[in-house]
Amino acid sequence: MTSLSKAAKVSLASLVLVSSSLLSGNPAQALSQHNVAPAVQVAADRGRVDASSELNLTVVLKLDNQAEFDKAVEALYDPESPTYHQWFTEQDFARFAPTEAEFKSVQSELQGHGLTLVSADPDRYWLRVHGTVGQAESAFQTEIHSLSYQGVQFQAHTIDAQLTGEAGSLVEAVSGLERHQAHPQLVFAKNFRTGQARFKKPLKTVETGGGLLSEITGTALSAAALFTYPTPGSSLPLGVYYGTVYDANPNLAVSYTPAQLQAHYGLTPLIAKGYDGRGQTIALVEAYGYAAAEVDANAAATIFGLPALTSSNFSVVYPEGKPQDPNAADLTGWTGEIALDIQSAHSIAPGAKILVVASAGQDNEDQIASLQYIISNKLANTVSSSWENDAEILAGSAEENAFNAVLEKGAASGISFQFSSGDGGDQGLGPVGDLSLPSNSPYATAVGGTSFFNDPAGSDQIVAGWGNNAVYIDSYGVLDPPEQLGFLGGAGGGESSFFAKPSWQKSLPGTGRQAPDVSALADPYTGFAIVYTDAGTQYAEAGIGGTSLASPIFTAIWAIADQYNGKPLGFAAPAVARLKTGQITDVEGTSSLNVSDPAGTIFDSTGATFYSASGLFSGLLYTQTEFPSAVWPLDANDAIVLSFGTDSSLTVTKGWDNVTGYGEPNGLPFIQGVTGKTTGASTIKK
Repeated sequence: MTSLSKAAKVSLASLVLVSSSLLSGNPAQALSQHNVAPAVQVAADRGRVDASSELNLTVVLKLDNQAEFDKAVEALYDPESPTYHQWFTEQDFARFAPTEAEFKSVQSELQGHGLTLVSADPDRYWLRVHGTVGQAESAFQTEIHSLSYQGVQFQAHTIDAQLTGEAGSLVEAVSGLERHQAHPQLVFAKNFRTGQARFKKPLKTVETGGGLLSEITGTALSAAALFTYPTPGSSLPLGVYYGTVYDANPNLAVSYTPAQLQAHYGLTPLIAKGYDGRGQTIALVEAYGYAAAEVDANAAATIFGLPALTSSNFSVVYPEGKPQDPNAADLTGWTGEIALDIQSAHSIAPGAKILVVASAGQDNEDQIASLQYIISNKLANTVSSSWENDAEILAGSAEENAFNAVLEKGAASGISFQFSSGDGGDQGLGPVGDLSLPSNSPYATAVGGTSFFNDPAGSDQIVAGWGNNAVYIDSYGVLDPPEQLGFLGGAGGGESSFFAKPSWQKSLPGTGRQAPDVSALADPYTGFAIVYTDAGTQYAEAGIGGTSLASPIFTAIWAIADQYNGKPLGFAAPAVARLKTGQITDVEGTSSLNVSDPAGTIFDSTGATFYSASGLFSGLLYTQTEFPSAVWPLDANDAIVLSFGTDSSLTVTKGWDNVTGYGEPNGLPFIQGVTGKTTGASTIKK
């Protein structure tokens, strides 16, 4: 997700007010209504897009009785309904489908403007066409411009779009007139001097030095220690700090192994009994793909003792054909994302098949085509998308409803689509937050983020919502005063200003769809290690996180739940919302257990100045007054204080919250809660 600066806060808040007028009890909006993105009003117009530029459009047709379709889909997820989990058949979809004559009318109108058919939904719910910008403008009676807002570059139509002719009344939504790019939600623990990954080494070098396992640690925190930071060549200023220590050995990177992740989520006994995702397919929606993905995944599998990926449990499909540039993933940052998704999903559900669905590009319309491809070809029942398009205030209803229509059909088919909730916290909008496409859809399961780490004085684990801030306290001498590095990243969340709150969120605050729904590990400072090939060199990188990690983790757990259930559970979010105490791990996020939060005194010529933990972060945080933090001695010359559970203005609370949703899955109780089954549970030891 592209984070927006706090300087944009006032302007963005005004945009939220504009877009909130779109909020409706019925998620669907007709294309004939106002569908220009609210941000177009305040964005800098960079001019009209070259009419000869090529594009693809996904055109969604109006259904026969949308309201009844919505009710029928909702009933699939109501345990009291006679159609509960009775997924739609072809005959069911046919009840609501546009007629063949209507479909042909829309297709003919589009072709009349020179647009050519690329593919079509077998149930006639949508079709995909290719052409030029000029042809699309002609067909939809609009203009397509390049725009920018607070550093975000995007393309959008500036006049309400409406398909010409009588066929225009048959169109519900269209994706592709707006052009937003899907952003990988991968972040990494940084070297604060270079801004690069703290631990990234050629795998051959790591293997020569003793292997990756010898260079990572699952012990994030150590007992409190005293640190004295003098000023070279002078007696003052002098800094004296005391507190719990993060990553006490600077030669090791904090990252968890697959076995440690399995244990944290209570999956070890389930996997031992064969509940490891076998018989299930996990689809990963990516951009471009990269040739060495299987080789890299097997290098990681060898290191961590996981089963190998072969042609029987791993494959890649290209719905649009392979990308023209074989290096596209390297150039756009998708290589590490794809490796993370494959390797984390395989770590959690080692018996499941992994299917990479790789689009030829990273535009919103490319990704929506991949979602359609999974549904039409019945490729998987649980799907992870570790990406987000731009914030919803930058999108118009034509695009919003295109994503929503596809995801609703997925829910009707018994498929659970997971999306990362984002890595930019509230995106500068304060407590209301701002969601992104398509995790804001009422038919998507939005996955937020957590941190978890050891209690340095006990055997328990500390779990917090993911959000890091940092303060430099020493850099070749004590920093007087300490230097605030600010917000490093945190799970996205908030209330939609476009989609109304679905029925299964009726107990939550607000009127808009709330996100996230659930959460998993995302903090790169309590992260994961992967192997991936970049520009021909195979690397090991540790300290990887982001909601890019959380989404495939949860998706793999959902695959295990499907296996335990014996048939698809479908869309996860409503089931998660129904869970009772003990069936999901609520993340309350305020207790620091036995962490001694760092505090210190700086002595200089003016006297002594004391800094409490909260004082070090003064001005950076909103409502947080209690949070775990630790001194991180980066090396002999640098030290910072790192906070956990400080996610911009979004706040972790008891019960549902806009950082962690309802919480983290916790093994067998979670599986039993979402399936309603206890068969064989007595043989699974916790």
